[in-house]
Amino acid sequence: MRQRDDMTFPFEEYERRLSELRVRIAERLLDAVVITDPENIMYLTDYQTTGYSFFQALVVPLEQEPFMITRAMEESNIIARTWVERTRPYPDTGDAIQMLVDALREFGLANKRIGYERNSYFFPAYQQDFIHTTLTEGKLLDCFGIVEQGRVCKSPVEIEVMHRAARATEAGMKAGIEAAQAGVTENDIAAEISAGMFRAGGEPPAVMPYVTSGPRTMIGHATWEGRTVQPGEHVFLEVGGCYRRYHTAMMRTIILGELTDTMYKAQERMKMALNEVHRVVQPGMTVSDVDNMIRNIITNNDVGARLVTRSGYSIGIAFPPSWDEGYICSLKQGESAILQEGMTFHIIPWMWGVDGDKTCGISDTIHITADGCKSFFTMDRDFTVKPDQADKTLIDLGQARSSEKHKQSEEGGSNRKTAKNSK
Repeated sequence: MRQRDDMTFPFEEYERRLSELRVRIAERLLDAVVITDPENIMYLTDYQTTGYSFFQALVVPLEQEPFMITRAMEESNIIARTWVERTRPYPDTGDAIQMLVDALREFGLANKRIGYERNSYFFPAYQQDFIHTTLTEGKLLDCFGIVEQGRVCKSPVEIEVMHRAARATEAGMKAGIEAAQAGVTENDIAAEISAGMFRAGGEPPAVMPYVTSGPRTMIGHATWEGRTVQPGEHVFLEVGGCYRRYHTAMMRTIILGELTDTMYKAQERMKMALNEVHRVVQPGMTVSDVDNMIRNIITNNDVGARLVTRSGYSIGIAFPPSWDEGYICSLKQGESAILQEGMTFHIIPWMWGVDGDKTCGISDTIHITADGCKSFFTMDRDFTVKPDQADKTLIDLGQARSSEKHKQSEEGGSNRKTAKNSK
């Protein structure tokens, strides 16, 4: 390992992560592991690139020095960012998997027990088939999840980095709330969110903000498409801020007009769920217990809404296409994982189908502490209500109806007086 002091975390943090990984390698009776997941490679080395669609791998032997296989262009990222000293780059005209096999042979690992991430998005079946048919003298075993065992609980220095991501999340959300008004496009709102995040020190997130308005809020995972926000509608925002690939995320809702009874009830249900999370959640609970608690609160509503997804998921290091670590740990029914100190979750007690045609949300990103949990955010959770953005046509119609009722009332009173006098 090449010791340096210009990485995201102190050098000792990477030594700890590698040492703990090697303990798990030994427990699984492996001689080395081939890590291909971009998040796992970054967790271990601080390596990152947007070019992860090309094959890349970190090979961690039980005792020898680790080495990396990357496209030649990406070798500069190893040199500039990581502690890794041994690299074997392949040219664009070369064969990445053959380079991996050759390197395993070079370092005396070809006839050993080698773990690989069989379920990695970035190690497709045809490449796995090639290594199985080429590296015939060794034994290849699935070790998917061996790095994630270390990632799921964040260290204190990771929590600090996530606080920096949270500042970007809040800055982006505040900018989006400010920009949301009748007559602007969803693109306008998204532009302000992005500018707010990046000016606050945020970096490119794994997913750009979700921005929907009015009826489009009912479309799952939809985001801005140029629609013009109309008076009297609501705007649903979900923002994930990023710093050094670590993420935090939050949902908020803006009402452009009057807050209806049903939307107020939805707001209070979601706030109740989050308040209960902060009151009850602590190490030792199962993720299923937490999900049931949140789900029961959200389900007990009279506004026609439901929670259509899991109620939360682990969040931390991420590359596109997703900012969550839900495949490591999610809050959902039937899961037996136990909450531990250092776990971080995006809690999403959102409500789909209020009045049959509205989706709204209030969410929080938390970290589990020794005796409870804490939010990364300081923002108010209430819906932002902008009454001056109501539909003027509806206001005029309401005023006309009120005036007509007043007139009818006066006429009724006059007629009653006339009838009384005639008696």
